[in-house]
Amino acid sequence: MFLLDQGFLNTKAPFFLDLITIYFAFLPVLLAISIRYAVKKEYQKHLTSQSIILFFTLFMIVIFETGVRITGGFIEFSKDSTLVPYSFLLSFLIIHIIIAIFSVAGWLYLYIYSYKLYKNKELEKLKSSKHKKIGKYIFLCLTLTSYMGVGIYILLFF
Repeated sequence: MFLLDQGFLNTKAPFFLDLITIYFAFLPVLLAISIRYAVKKEYQKHLTSQSIILFFTLFMIVIFETGVRITGGFIEFSKDSTLVPYSFLLSFLIIHIIIAIFSVAGWLYLYIYSYKLYKNKELEKLKSSKHKKIGKYIFLCLTLTSYMGVGIYILLFF
């Protein structure tokens, strides 16, 4: 399967990790574009872009989790890492996972809650809710976890 073959970033990482790392490196940019639609009051574009980005992100997470399980996981990848000690890598990974879980869970909650209000034509409720404030926190956390993931890739494969 090509996803498990050698990647294209000229490291020891498999293709699927190269692909996912590139995606998550650009995820904050995609989210910023989507948020800009909301700022410009282009709510349909904001909803559509959030739907696509969320779906694609969840799809990438499934590919990541499946690929990591098939290839032996973090322990296998960390064997060849020489940049930092294993204990640092493990601590960094645990923090990354915690932030990632809360970020994606918060994003899903905000998306579902907001989608229901939007579909019920209750846009005023959405505007008066804490959607914007929660969205900012989720954006920051998703950005942090995205770049932490890129950092893990660098620490493991460079």
